[in-house]
Amino acid sequence: MKERKFSVIGKPLPKIDAMAKCAGETLYADDLFFSRMIYAKLLRSPHPHARLRSISTERAAGLDGVYAVITGKDLPEKFGIMPSTQDEEALAVEKVRYVGDPVAAVAASSETLAEKALELIDVDYEVLKSVLSIEEALTEVDNRIHSWNRYANVQKAVSLEFGDMEKGFEGADHIYEDTFFFQGNTHLPMEQYCTIAFSGPDGKLSVWSSTQTPHYLHRTLSKVLGLPMSRIRVVATPVGGGFGGKSDPFSHELSVAKLSMTTGRPVKITLTREESFYVHRGRHPVKMWIKTGVKNDGTLQAMHFRSFLDGGGYSSYGLASVYYTGALQTVTYKLPAYKFEGARVFTNKPPCGPKRGHGTPQPRFAVEVQLDEIAEKLGIDPIDLRLKQLVEPNSETVNGLRISTTGLRECIEKVAAKAEWKKKFRQLPFGRGIGFAASAYISGAGLPIYWNEMPQSGVQIKLDRGGGITIFCGSTDIGQGSDSILAFAVAEEFGVDPADVRVVTGDTDLTPVDLGSYSSRVTVMTGNATIQACGKLKEMLYQVAGEVLEVPSDDLEMAEGQVRSISYPARGISFVECVQKAEAKFGTLGATGSYSPPKHPANYKGSGVGPTTAYSFSTSIVELACDGETGDIKIDKVWIAHDCGRAFNPLLVEGQTEGSVYMALGEVLMEEQVFRKSGLHKIPSMLEYKSPTTLETPEIETILVETNDPEGPFGAKEAGQGPLLPVIPAVANAVYDAVGVRIHEIPITGDKILRALEGRLKPVSVPSFEFPPPVKWQPGKGAEVPQKS
Repeated sequence: MKERKFSVIGKPLPKIDAMAKCAGETLYADDLFFSRMIYAKLLRSPHPHARLRSISTERAAGLDGVYAVITGKDLPEKFGIMPSTQDEEALAVEKVRYVGDPVAAVAASSETLAEKALELIDVDYEVLKSVLSIEEALTEVDNRIHSWNRYANVQKAVSLEFGDMEKGFEGADHIYEDTFFFQGNTHLPMEQYCTIAFSGPDGKLSVWSSTQTPHYLHRTLSKVLGLPMSRIRVVATPVGGGFGGKSDPFSHELSVAKLSMTTGRPVKITLTREESFYVHRGRHPVKMWIKTGVKNDGTLQAMHFRSFLDGGGYSSYGLASVYYTGALQTVTYKLPAYKFEGARVFTNKPPCGPKRGHGTPQPRFAVEVQLDEIAEKLGIDPIDLRLKQLVEPNSETVNGLRISTTGLRECIEKVAAKAEWKKKFRQLPFGRGIGFAASAYISGAGLPIYWNEMPQSGVQIKLDRGGGITIFCGSTDIGQGSDSILAFAVAEEFGVDPADVRVVTGDTDLTPVDLGSYSSRVTVMTGNATIQACGKLKEMLYQVAGEVLEVPSDDLEMAEGQVRSISYPARGISFVECVQKAEAKFGTLGATGSYSPPKHPANYKGSGVGPTTAYSFSTSIVELACDGETGDIKIDKVWIAHDCGRAFNPLLVEGQTEGSVYMALGEVLMEEQVFRKSGLHKIPSMLEYKSPTTLETPEIETILVETNDPEGPFGAKEAGQGPLLPVIPAVANAVYDAVGVRIHEIPITGDKILRALEGRLKPVSVPSFEFPPPVKWQPGKGAEVPQKS
């Protein structure tokens, strides 16, 4: 079959919103202003754990210029992103669970006045003993942060077993055990959180918010406010950085909506930078233990992996997060037997949630570092150890995940060649090192958060008589270029210039449902929905063009603004004329498209986390210098190879890949979300929370590997999150190559390196915990569920 030639796909075109952003014309949420608008502020708890005895708002309400004051009794309905763990309140009703937990909201004529009113709210707290670590959460049986969970402060404990673990370890020549810790960190988007709400005289509520998930915010507003979804409009404004941190519905969004309903005025809230650190929902701190059995040649026989997640005060995406720390270990290398045990606990700290790579950077760090250590002990090159046991295309993993295409081998070989691995590995002088790691990630979750049979993404396309095309989709562009992807897909299908395509997204009144910008789902899901909708319209256009040109429909193509014969390209009509004739024949031209991922074969509890349309694969080599006297690390260069299916737009894919590398370097070298014993954040500002600048960002060489996945639109896979994963362990492995010490903690800081060089760095301690009996599953045999005791 002749390979399709593309006119738009695969071309390094600028994003459709690039000029507006460069010119400062893009309107973010905080840029919006409405007539009669007033401003909201939230009163937040100064205590990490306390019972609310009473709240008195009379003094604040009596202040001139204050329009409304609300408390938890005005919004008592619980909510949460996951349907089975709805444990949050817009404003605390009986208890606060972290410093920063909101207890009251004020709307006033100015932000300054609203802040003054907060000082006049009297709250009587009964301070309770706080739980601030994973170990305390597991052992504080009588000191419960929530009462609905089953044991102590454990939100969720899971145990899954695949293949014959006993046989796997018995057949291993060597068994290795290691412990690791990955400190939590935050997203640090340039744009802080902002929401505007207006309850109009018609009783309908409109909400403009910097959100990644307008559909889920829409659902939550309806639930908490008691309004039908048909009377609520959510508009996702352009997002100035999200990275997962704007995927939850938040207290401030619900509070301003209620304040607007109370006052009848537009109400705006913009959180401060300090508040943004507490709202958080960033990377979980995770402690990990791995036991791995291998043959003398390094072939994997069995792996037992445990993770303990510090979830903070509420559930957020935690149910999925704990499964994600165990689901994808099987997707890079062949693993015949695998057991995963994971627990997420509540602590009196800001709740954690999804950050770029949701739940997978922590275990990937641990697995890739341990593989490097195993290779060292066996005297095998760590790249050779991996190459002999890569997953195969069109295969199924031991835990039931379906692999379609994989460019992992090519990623490894290309990155090794570019970095001159064989020449440099273990050959560099003391203080200089090179390290390697590999990874895999999903192209969108296989199941929606609320399980149902409806599509996960939908689009509508309208053709107008002037040749313009408008595509409507519920997705949100968070800087990754999803609006551009929609425009490029439509332009490719109709053979027009992307400038002729208008994109309308993230408006629940105007656009069909898309579940949101998370899990690297948008390119694959909205792209496939777009192609389907285009196909319906192309049938009508081809029918008309065939009649006019007297050419069979199967000999027609759309290219260069024309509908023309493939065999005789000179015989054609303009796209505009074809649209006009089609409208005359069929009436107004519009079509819809939708997409749901293919069904996955596994059926055990927890199998909803991990399946995807297609897995992307990434490899990284990092070369660095490490000062043996100070422990300081300087990254010289990062090579990153990424299997993106087909590069929808290589310029955007490279940008996403390099953004992932930049974020990974921040996490591995300096970023950490740490708290005092009082529950206060130690460094809640961009001055103190260290993140790389352009000065600390090294040269990055990006290698795109194209595998043309049949499940993706035009063959594309994800590119926004997967490339982060291998960089962190590659740095850790390079540090060992440079100075000969293993650091099992993230971030890798100078003081840890010095302590390791002096033999003073203590091993990571992992708590003991009795996990439930495992659910055992084998392909073709189903799940063996243990009896409840």
